[in-house]
Amino acid sequence: MEEDNNLGQPLLKKVYHENCPGCKVDQAKALKKDVTFRNIFNIWIVVLCSGLPISSLYPFLYLMVKDFNIAESEEDISSYAGYVGSAFMLGRCVTSIFWGIVADRYGRKPVVIIGTFSVIIFNALFGLSTNFWMAVITRFLLGIFNGILGPIKAYASEIFREEYQALGLSTVCAAWGVGLVFGPALGGYLAQPVEKYPYLFSKGSFWERFPYFLPCFAISAVAILVAIACIWLPETLHNHDVVIDNNIEVLENGSSWTDKDKTIQKNESVFLNWPLMSSIIIYCIFALHDIAYSEVFSLWAVSPQRLGGLNFTTNQVGNVLAISGFAIIIFQLGLYQSIQKVCSPVNLTRITAVLSIPVLQSYPFMTMLSGFSLYIAICIASILNNVMIEIVSTGLLLLQNRAVEQHQRGIANGISMTAMSAFKVIGPTAGGAILTLSQKRLNASFLPGTHLVFSFLNVVEGLGVLLMFKPFLSIKKSPLELLK
Repeated sequence: MEEDNNLGQPLLKKVYHENCPGCKVDQAKALKKDVTFRNIFNIWIVVLCSGLPISSLYPFLYLMVKDFNIAESEEDISSYAGYVGSAFMLGRCVTSIFWGIVADRYGRKPVVIIGTFSVIIFNALFGLSTNFWMAVITRFLLGIFNGILGPIKAYASEIFREEYQALGLSTVCAAWGVGLVFGPALGGYLAQPVEKYPYLFSKGSFWERFPYFLPCFAISAVAILVAIACIWLPETLHNHDVVIDNNIEVLENGSSWTDKDKTIQKNESVFLNWPLMSSIIIYCIFALHDIAYSEVFSLWAVSPQRLGGLNFTTNQVGNVLAISGFAIIIFQLGLYQSIQKVCSPVNLTRITAVLSIPVLQSYPFMTMLSGFSLYIAICIASILNNVMIEIVSTGLLLLQNRAVEQHQRGIANGISMTAMSAFKVIGPTAGGAILTLSQKRLNASFLPGTHLVFSFLNVVEGLGVLLMFKPFLSIKKSPLELLK
């Protein structure tokens, strides 16, 4: 009779260590099932701080490189712009695994704070660049010390209960996406302030000598506020040995533990975890596409019409990207959680990736429009494409973080960031080079002008779609899915 009474009780009671920050977070999750605004806000501001400087330079990069007088012809400017755009990703590629190891050993919080200070210092120095090589070096150093994104992905999957992990990681993607679109918006609005706002910034002043410093300074100022807020950021890493061969504890930590799943043991290498590695490879392909698109779109939009561009001003580019940013916020925080429950994150990611191909291929045809109709068309296409990018990223991040236990989540995200950054080094360089080539073959019989560069982006997208199905992609089920 006593055995019957104990059937509904857990086999082993989880032990919380008094001085362990990770245990405090786990205890709070066990006692409170709702999602706190504080957790969402913390993730949001940290990721936004990391994302703003990534692409903030794109609207004015064409003009900046032109001012450096390094390009031999106007068509070559996009190629040099690609080198500057790739420098950040090259730096991040070099150190992402290192920052993941640091996050697993010393905590997520120290890495986040160091990365925030790197934005304050090196992003401001980039705005003071007076030549091509100074711009490249400062962006490279920013990438080396900015190890925020990997640890914050692990943090987002650890700070929430299992049923809210999708919301946590969608917050990361939403903030990252907003940073990638609002960053360029700031760059577009605030670059060359003497020319745009002569009633506020006088000629011959500091702002005329450094016309691209204001947007960089604004982002560094945001980073200062975030660095202060990070003082109260909860740490999720445990400072004691965690028993991971206990079914009850593993389920509480948001991962599965069955013989069929062959979950990675504590002493096994993450490189043997195919559910993790397959999702990282696909993530890298889409990352290559996304960063190439971000640069190509801004460079194409400000390029003159005689080269197949839209001849937009930096303010107009900023307007389009700002509208896209608001759309990302609304969708990711308001709709994504409900939609992914209906069709699952994996199926939603597959459907979205397929639908994004015709949207992107419509871009070159927009040069046939003009005036208000052009502006409306480019806004709609930009909204659709940027929202779809965030849906794909969120789904792949969920797969990655569900494939590992907490003690390996920092290094797993570090590997993901390293691989992704390596692909993103290729993205701006390849995108800038192909855009330059497309502008030199406006009258070609096959894929003339910008049809070439957008077709290239869709080839990369198509490859990612093909790999998103079995047998390549292996999916590890979450504990909630196993219990259904």
